[in-house]
Amino acid sequence: MKRIFFMLLVLFLEAVLLSAAYAAEYPEKDLQGVIMWGAGGATDNVARAITPNVEPFLKKQIILINKPGGTGAISTQYVFSQPADGYTLLIGAENPQVHRILQLSDIDYKDFYPINILGRGVGVIVANNDTPWKSFKDLVEDAKKRPGEIKMGSTGPGGLPYTVGAMIKTVTDFDVTAVPFKGEGPGVTALLGGHVDFMPVGITAAREHIRAGRVKALALVSATPITGSEEIPLITKDYPDFERYLPWGPFYGVWCKKDVPDEIKMKLVAAFKEGASQPQFQKFLNDFDTVPMNISGEEADAFLKKWQSVTNWMYEYAGATKVSPAEFGIPKP
Repeated sequence: MKRIFFMLLVLFLEAVLLSAAYAAEYPEKDLQGVIMWGAGGATDNVARAITPNVEPFLKKQIILINKPGGTGAISTQYVFSQPADGYTLLIGAENPQVHRILQLSDIDYKDFYPINILGRGVGVIVANNDTPWKSFKDLVEDAKKRPGEIKMGSTGPGGLPYTVGAMIKTVTDFDVTAVPFKGEGPGVTALLGGHVDFMPVGITAAREHIRAGRVKALALVSATPITGSEEIPLITKDYPDFERYLPWGPFYGVWCKKDVPDEIKMKLVAAFKEGASQPQFQKFLNDFDTVPMNISGEEADAFLKKWQSVTNWMYEYAGATKVSPAEFGIPKP
């Protein structure tokens, strides 16, 4: 028995030493960054802005690929199925935090390690220029007169448009027809073409269209003004009940598998913290009306759990869940 114990101890120590040596040499090759949404959307824009700021600190490239679909479930499952070696990163948004209550996937951010929550966005409700509405209140009152006739661009259950739509329904009890797209970019394109009437989106995906006058901004999903978008009316102006859900908005971050060795996690955390601190990336976030965060580890986990609590129970109150958050032990906010 002593001999067997000794051999097992030797094997364990060898594994520890090999793991430490592997981590010391990491990264030996380029990394892959899997973007949760399609090209042109807010998450894609953030991914392509942060990557060149991080690569100098890793001394390797991060090869970006888009894997949209399943409201983020396709990319999340893909990264989850890869080896826990730190070479495959998930660059995503908030969507996995509602996957379980919508039965889209059993995987959410509890199964990953938050390398960096880069920033939090703000939602905006934009409308096609040919619509008659001059305010968000006009849209709500029109929808109540013509239930189901107005078309809203969406990204399906779990996306920002769906979440904000559920929030609006909870407060105003309006009825519209949701038309799903693979991402905010395609949805905004459809809005410009008149295929949908309005769409809640992250302001990062619509800001240039708003500034150019190609769409009209009816309301900012915020209780406080956002620098650079002060001209957009706050959604709480006519509907103060929204304030109980705010501040709320999409967030963007980078994750690796939870069981990636700690030494590799710390190298990734350090590289992304430095990259996210660079003046050019901070300027990018400010220009895109995104609140900088640059948090990781336990601080990021706390943020993710609070966001999940608020959003999941909001869906429950709106009757939008397939399984109650209580079934997963998600506490009420």
